[in-house]
Amino acid sequence: MNAAETAVAPQEVVAAFLDRGATAATAESLTAGLVAAALAEVPGASGMLRGGVVSYASEVKAALLGVSPELLAEAGSVDAEVARQMALGARAACGADYAVATTGAAGPEPHDGKPVGTVFVAVAGPHSTSVREHLFHGGRADIRSAATQAALAALRSAVVADTP
Repeated sequence: MNAAETAVAPQEVVAAFLDRGATAATAESLTAGLVAAALAEVPGASGMLRGGVVSYASEVKAALLGVSPELLAEAGSVDAEVARQMALGARAACGADYAVATTGAAGPEPHDGKPVGTVFVAVAGPHSTSVREHLFHGGRADIRSAATQAALAALRSAVVADTP
């Protein structure tokens, strides 16, 4: 999947959450706050955005988000299960209905044995948690932008899918 296929305007995400009375949080590694910032740019976002954690370092992922230190030592930070645990940790830490997490290798060098462009996006919600692996192309800024778009799309999809 490329960034164009996942393009979702932050306004759409905020509107979907506000329409459902749901709240969201973020846990961001390679995007370093870009997802939360995109949401917060939208007027009315305070009605749905609870907060976020920028967890660039593995120690922060473990200490603030509850990611298993053993998992981080074995798999590294660019891992599907790490993304899942980050999302669950952000949901709990911020008291949100949903949380989205991003972790990956934005470059210029591979990270934890994963090629540049490898990104994991996880969403934890009240009924389920999902993780998707992406492989984005381009430079560091392109990969971070694509990861932000993928996170927004995943967050919107999760809240829409959970609507009764």
